[in-house]
Amino acid sequence: MKKIAIYGQYVHDDALSTVQSIVVAFVKESCQVLIESEFYEMLDGIELPESVAVFEKLDLHFDMLISIGGDGTILRAVAYIGRLDIPILGVNTGRLGFLATVQQDEIDKAVQHVINGRYTLTKRTLITATSNHPNNHLPPNNFALNEVTVSRMNTTSMIQIETHLNGELLTSYWADGLIISTPTGSTGYSLSCGGPVISPDTDAFVVTPIAPHNLNARPLVIPDHTTIKVKIIGREEEFLASLDNRIASYPNATEITLKKADFTIDLIELHDQSFIKTLRHKLLWGEDKRN
Repeated sequence: MKKIAIYGQYVHDDALSTVQSIVVAFVKESCQVLIESEFYEMLDGIELPESVAVFEKLDLHFDMLISIGGDGTILRAVAYIGRLDIPILGVNTGRLGFLATVQQDEIDKAVQHVINGRYTLTKRTLITATSNHPNNHLPPNNFALNEVTVSRMNTTSMIQIETHLNGELLTSYWADGLIISTPTGSTGYSLSCGGPVISPDTDAFVVTPIAPHNLNARPLVIPDHTTIKVKIIGREEEFLASLDNRIASYPNATEITLKKADFTIDLIELHDQSFIKTLRHKLLWGEDKRN
């Protein structure tokens, strides 16, 4: 019997039926379904099978986690799972959804794929961040699936970001900020700032400046075994550092060290899905009259 965790952050009215459909479909397949307690409280008004239970904390006995929402919900689920090595399947009730790839009208098919093992696990690299500040302000889960970003605080003035790769000075960026992205995050914030799209199985990071004043500064692809150190100097007393959607502030001149994490996150890819297919669909590649 598979033990399934259901996780979400919010539920729009039009998504309540989606949650109900997912739960009922897995229960019909004799799965043990548990819903995260805070998410369960949001489901008032829908009828769920009596066998459905509530959980407060994940453990190693779960076979997978179903994330219901958008990509932001998956990023929070990643922080929730951490090192537990529980695979994630994303059901998209949000907008674009590069990570949450199962659409609301595909639930029954997706459940059958899961039950019959018609899926693969794609291992996704994470970045860890540490600082030399004595009161390390970074969130307890100091890892990111998409990117780590350093940026200016409450000012219109740019900041200076001194950047070293494996101990060697790369440059000092004068910009609004700097994004260090994984291949998974290459289709997110980095892409919107001019960074390249990178296949998830590529062993690389992308260093992408945000609105650089150095007009010759361009995104840089580097091996993911590189140790990256950044030190920020600006007119404000503090700057921001974000790990996916978790934000902390630091005093000027704090040094942050970024490395590849020693663990990965497994995303479930159904057999009729692929990264290339997602690119075509989400970015409208090939939408040309000549094709």
